[in-house]
Parts: sequence; structure tokens; C-alpha cells
Amino acid sequence: MAPSVQELVSEEEKMAHRFGLKTDSLQWLVSEGQVRSGQSLSHLLSPVGVSPSTLHHIATEHRDEYDVRRMREGRPWWLFYSKEDSTAHHFVYGIDEREYVVFDLKGDLGVSRGRYPTETRRKFVAGEVMGSLYQTLEDAGHTTTLAYSMSQVYAWTIDFSRIQPGDHFRILYERDWVSDQPVGLPRIVSAEFIHRGRNFPAFAFDQGDGADYFDETGASLRKAFLKSPVEFSRISSRFNKRRFHPVLKKVKAHLGTDYAAPHGTEIVAVGDGVVTQASYTKGNGKYVKIRHNDTYTTQYLHMSRRNVKEGQAVRQGDVIGYVGSTGLATGPHVCFRFWKHGAQVDHLKEDFPPSTPIREEASVAFRKLCAERLAEMAQLESDDALRLAAVGQ
Repeated sequence: MAPSVQELVSEEEKMAHRFGLKTDSLQWLVSEGQVRSGQSLSHLLSPVGVSPSTLHHIATEHRDEYDVRRMREGRPWWLFYSKEDSTAHHFVYGIDEREYVVFDLKGDLGVSRGRYPTETRRKFVAGEVMGSLYQTLEDAGHTTTLAYSMSQVYAWTIDFSRIQPGDHFRILYERDWVSDQPVGLPRIVSAEFIHRGRNFPAFAFDQGDGADYFDETGASLRKAFLKSPVEFSRISSRFNKRRFHPVLKKVKAHLGTDYAAPHGTEIVAVGDGVVTQASYTKGNGKYVKIRHNDTYTTQYLHMSRRNVKEGQAVRQGDVIGYVGSTGLATGPHVCFRFWKHGAQVDHLKEDFPPSTPIREEASVAFRKLCAERLAEMAQLESDDALRLAAVGQ
């Protein structure tokens, strides 16, 4: 059954222009709809007189431009007819929110892809976390995906599952809009997040190899872990699922790496995170466990003394304890354990994300950008405060 034809009087040229169709010699009738379950290009076009040879040509000769087998249920389509004889001339399929493909049904049977005109809008929000960051941002009238974008920026710095009431934030972000509809995720331009009394700034900057996020010092927020939790040490025992335990005198998996070091040597956090355990067991002795993000957790065993408490936020390089031999240990060392997605792994064999700081040649431009972004956020926050004060009067 052929699609119903709706004559567009005031919108026809606007619709044709949207997809780059010429309107100088032809006037259009347009029908539109969405791909239903099981529908193919043939199901949509055969009922309006498009020949099997034309459909075959489009499907086989223009597969590089767009493979019609990839059409998905629920995606929109538009069919353009000649007003003069109601003959189908163009079929347009919306690939996603940003891109479409045009099939020429009468001319050279060509296929071309295009992008909708996009408008980028910038917004600002500041406030205090009340409950969850997601709910706080939604209550302030901002997109529900902004919290997700923030979690991606701070994935190596802040565990957003453990933020608490009283944390503050300032966020400057951009989002693309097509036909007055938002598309894609918000992009953080700059942000400040006050977490557990410490400020974590983030600035988007491209120094020639793609945009990344950096703190005010130019360090990448995608931080690689330190190679070792102690300096001036040696590996006395590696990760080994069938190691002979020197104290228990039997084969027992050793799911960590032992770093031998003098008693009292500082043990540091290998990455930013929150202390989830600072405790003691007969086997582990005095130990500390740190959750770094949704993926990674680390643990440090056999300490002589702990230097942090449960719930404390730590930064990479902070001293969290001191080497000892408490628990089942034959001498002073730290047993370093590493979890990825809940499973203990050998950290020496892990391929961590790159962590490239701001290069010297880009440092001046980066400092200038940071100053501009901080000034912009301060001004926007001041403007918001004035508007709220005016409303309250």
C-alpha cells in the first residue's frame, strides 16, 4: 500500500532545502513516516512505482555510500514526489540525529549523504550537591546526561558513586542542537568540583592530538597509575596463581606484587581515589584499600602504620601508610593488589590509558584558556545570582 501523500504548501521548499534538493524546476509533494519492523527499502518504494532494477542498482552500486541493509526500525524517512505527475523522485532516510542519506530515484540514481544544520549552545550551572549529582542537575533544569558527561571527565579523579551532600560544582558545557532538538551528549568546556573540601578543576584543551581534560597545573585528568606504591624498592614476589607460600608452607595463589623496602618506607597511593578500607586482619596485617573509579581498586598490605582513614579522599602520591611486616609476612614489604572490574589482575601486565600533560609549547595558550574559562564561569555565576535576587524581590 502506497504511503499517503500530504501536500505541503508553506513548508515544501523548506523541507526540500533541508536535504539539499533543488526547487527551481519542480515543486514537491512529501510523504513521511518511520521504518517499521521488518521493512526494507523495497517495502517502502515498490508500492510507489520504483522499479526492481532501480532498487537493485541503489542497493548494489552505492553500497559504499550507504548500505540499505543497515536501515533500522524507528528511523524517519521522507519521500518527495513531483507535484506535476506525483512521480517519486527522491527518498531520504534519517541515519541518526545528525546525518541523512538521499536516494535519487529518477535522475542518475545516485546516493549522497548529508548532515543537518547544527547549532551549538553553551550553558552554565553551579550549585551544591543535594542527594545525587544526577538529581541535582536535573532539578536545576539541565539535561539528564550532564551527570554522565561529568563522570566521564572525572573518571580517574572522583568516584561519583561516593559524592556527598555539601560538594559544590560549577560547570560550563556545550551541546549540539538540530531542528531545536538536542543531539549527542553534552561536552564539558570547563568545570570545578569541590569534593570533600578539595577543588578538582577540569579544562578541555586540544594541544594538537585531540581534545582532552587537564587540571589547572596542566596534568591530564586521564591519569596513569604510578608503577609502584613505594620508591627505592625491589619486587620480591610477583603475581602468581600457584606460588609456594613462605609462611604457610603450601601452594597458595599470590594475587598481588610484593615490593620489599626498609621498615618505615612511605607507601603512596598509585592514583586518585577514596579509601574504602583502613583496617587489620590476621593475614593482611594493617592494610588500606582504595577505590579509584568504576573500574580500578587497589590494596596495600602489611603496613607498620596506616596514615589514612576510611572515607578519606586521596590524591596520587599521597602517603597512605608505611612499610612493615604485620600479618603473614616474613620481612618488611608491601603486598600491592590490583582489581579491575572486580577481579584481581597483575597490574604489571595492564595497558593503562595514556596520560600526556600539557606540552611546553602549548603551556602559554593553555594558561590563557584557563584564565578565560574561570573568568567566564565567575561572571555567569554572578549573573545567575543577580537574576535570582531580582526574582526574589
